Amino acid sequence: MSVNQRLGVGIPGTSGSSQDSPEEKSGLRKIVAASMVGTIVEWYEFFLYATAASLVFGKFFFPNAGSELDGIIAAFLTYAVGFIARPLGGIVFGQIGDRLGRKHTLQVTIILVGAATFLMGCLPGYNNIGYWAPALLVILRFIQGFAVGGEWGGAVLLVAEHSPNRTRGFWSSWPQAAVPVGNLLATLVLLTMSWILPAEQFLGWGWRVAFWLSAIIVVIGYYIRTHVSEAPIFLEARAQVEAEKAISYGVMEVVRKYPKGILGAMGLRFAENILYYTIVSFSIVYLVTAHQYNTSQLLLALLLAHVVHFLVIPQVGRLSDRFGRKPVYLAGAVLGSTWAFFAFPMFDTLNPVVIVAAITIGLCFHALMYAGQPAIMAEMFPTRMRYSGVSLGYQVTSILAGSMAPIIATALLQQYKSWLPVAFYLVIACSITVVAVVTLKETRGISLREVDAEDARKHGLEPTRVVG
Repeated sequence: MSVNQRLGVGIPGTSGSSQDSPEEKSGLRKIVAASMVGTIVEWYEFFLYATAASLVFGKFFFPNAGSELDGIIAAFLTYAVGFIARPLGGIVFGQIGDRLGRKHTLQVTIILVGAATFLMGCLPGYNNIGYWAPALLVILRFIQGFAVGGEWGGAVLLVAEHSPNRTRGFWSSWPQAAVPVGNLLATLVLLTMSWILPAEQFLGWGWRVAFWLSAIIVVIGYYIRTHVSEAPIFLEARAQVEAEKAISYGVMEVVRKYPKGILGAMGLRFAENILYYTIVSFSIVYLVTAHQYNTSQLLLALLLAHVVHFLVIPQVGRLSDRFGRKPVYLAGAVLGSTWAFFAFPMFDTLNPVVIVAAITIGLCFHALMYAGQPAIMAEMFPTRMRYSGVSLGYQVTSILAGSMAPIIATALLQQYKSWLPVAFYLVIACSITVVAVVTLKETRGISLREVDAEDARKHGLEPTRVVG
């Protein structure tokens, strides 16, 4: 067997293929659609909680807080529980996904997150059952975060492992584009309910409708995910693990063998995650509390920005294939560090067009980092432990980054009565990611089979055999 055959280079239908044939494109579109639909469902539900925490939960579940900002901080603390649960979900489902497959793992995660979200819509408030209300909210939020922790790695790897080498950045960016679609849907439902209902009814029961609607979307997403197939490179790696018992996989193995990869993934994720939640969550807090900005107009601004975000992400994925992963990501980190310094003065104008522009520009900066993450992280780890590696690096960072960003930003605003400390908080976050990007190895165009072959050479394993 030649070296090219062993690495899968030039074999049609594998991730080693150098051309995008019509058959490959058709198959990839089906994989992308299945991955996106499920991801839209899961992130619709996850971000629905974020928006509700900003607008509703502080008053509904924490009415005895000392001030409006105290109530919002308490709601964001329950919001953070989901982020704390995500690494645990990433560990558990990463192990399952590396052993049993991406497809079946994704079917389990979508059911879990759907059930938790639907039940959130059924919860009585603090005035009805006292402290049981926030306690039950925390439990459901934990389950929701646990499921989402296993979702991202499987969804992006399902696409990345099917993608040709030279266009992996583009194809694997589509599941990332599903995230703003999920957020868009959550915002759209809440916006509609806030339009058609008086404020008292919206706070009383209108917000629940968005949570109940998740049941319909979950059924659709689950059905579509039953019709996807595993990537050949994963099936080959799994067959080799089963045949050669000396080969290990999963979380403990990736921690032992690829600690640098995990730390690198965490560094990449840090600024991106903080920037995103500052834009989509803290911006709401700032405009509502500092300026008493109209809720419906604010949700509409987010809606328009999410549309642009969705359109931009795949194009940035193309850029990462053309110019490389590092320069595109570095541009996002540097530009992201500047966003708050001009965005908050734009917010202070209270001009709807200017506010939309500020949020949209921030999400475009975010896309420069976010679009390339699946390809970059997939190229960091071998197939036998890729699900565990990307999930661990991605989800652990969420505890220190995304979960804390709205809390830290809100606390800084409360303490200093100014957005300037929040801006410097973003500068620090982006500086950490700049360092991570600079130390990163450029992997544009690399074959995932080459990654597996290098893993085999490095750890004295047999090269992965091509099935068929």
